[in-house]
Amino acid sequence: MVDRLANALRLTAVDEKAAKAGLYKGMALTDARAQFEKLDIAFASPRKDAALLEKLADWSDRYTPLVALDEPHGLILDLTGCIHLFGDETYLIEDIHKRLHQHGMIVRSAIATNPAAARALARHSPGGIVSQNDESRRLYALPLHSLDIEETHLAGLKRAGLRTVGDIDVLPRAALTARFGTNLVNRLDALFGRQDEPISPRRIVPVCMVERRMAEPLIAMESVEHVLLSLSDELFRSLQERVEGAREVETSFFRADGDVRRISIQTGRPVTETKTLFRLLKERLSTLGDPLDTGYGFDIIRLAAVRVERSQAIQKSLDNRAQETEEINTLVDRLSIRLGSSRVLCPVPVDTHIPERAVLLEPAVKAKQDTPVEWSPGPHPGNPPERPIRLFQPPERIDATFEVPDAAPARFVWRRVQHIITLAEGPERIAPEWWREHAGALTRDYYRLEDNRGRRFWVFREGLYERGDPTPRWFLHGIFA
Repeated sequence: MVDRLANALRLTAVDEKAAKAGLYKGMALTDARAQFEKLDIAFASPRKDAALLEKLADWSDRYTPLVALDEPHGLILDLTGCIHLFGDETYLIEDIHKRLHQHGMIVRSAIATNPAAARALARHSPGGIVSQNDESRRLYALPLHSLDIEETHLAGLKRAGLRTVGDIDVLPRAALTARFGTNLVNRLDALFGRQDEPISPRRIVPVCMVERRMAEPLIAMESVEHVLLSLSDELFRSLQERVEGAREVETSFFRADGDVRRISIQTGRPVTETKTLFRLLKERLSTLGDPLDTGYGFDIIRLAAVRVERSQAIQKSLDNRAQETEEINTLVDRLSIRLGSSRVLCPVPVDTHIPERAVLLEPAVKAKQDTPVEWSPGPHPGNPPERPIRLFQPPERIDATFEVPDAAPARFVWRRVQHIITLAEGPERIAPEWWREHAGALTRDYYRLEDNRGRRFWVFREGLYERGDPTPRWFLHGIFA
């Protein structure tokens, strides 16, 4: 494999035959061709390699939900609690290698007691299943570059006559730290499990997860739906023991040819019933832009509760209001799944006194779970509303005529129509939010006006004559009816 490094074509990877012939990673292509005229090369494509690694990570989810990328060419799988699903470690390793070999890939792997040891043994030794009793001996035999330390420190260790991990692990820690820094000691401690080095899973670890592994891949969608119904029962039995309901559920379909398809469902309230979840799953499957293709069949189907909330029993009220609320929530969930959560919106109050910022449209699924502030109380019975039914965004400019500066207008022209004011109420003064407005923002005086035809408007003057603001302007911000 060849890539351009430091303005020169260099080897970035070599196969076993080339390595035995003396070629090595980082060697200039001209030097390699000087030794071997007929050299079979391929240009590296890091972007495609990264995409392939992501796809392999998705495929590896069939073995454990804890999969981390070890870029540029490796994966780390945390198999804690998963080995019993495959019988034993030997069968698990054989299954991984067999499936990847069928896709033309050469794999080297290792199972050890910690991620750092497994990574080093897989990259710098034949790998395999390393027993706990034999692990230290295998690690001691590793070359120094398996520690992934700086080249200057590596050269210094070699000049001192040290060649293996075992040669430096027996040395005093204080002397190593003083000469080579803390990184070398930390790498040693991680390698031998004396220091925790947790992996970072690329996906959220589900709270509850159930799956079905088929002896024969499923092709018929009727069979797939039957498995989903059964898995939904299992999932909710687990959640009921925790007194929780599912807020986000992810369904994973693993195809026999290695392809993985995931479908996520978010709900506005904790779901605790199988029939509700199954109805939403069928709704989601029927509205996919890219329909679910069984291909050669699904050999694993997984249902995972990614996000949960404490569930509470809902007591039905005598006036059926609770039932109506439940039906609305169900409708919101179905519409969000069918149309997309970004298309089903709900007004949410915002803690601000600026009228056009007082309401924010958020996805209804999200808005139902968390309301930042409560709506302001409405007008007293018998009084007209303080805010109009409809707001214009942005406010529309009007030409106002007034008798006294800083007072309500006597008449104004809006959209080429003159309105003569008979009743006026105000002003309601609203100052700009100084922490977010620009320096030239002006204070507003709002008035509720009624013209001689009974139409009511909400207008404001931007700027105050009494403060000497330059040329205050009038705007119509809303209408009441």
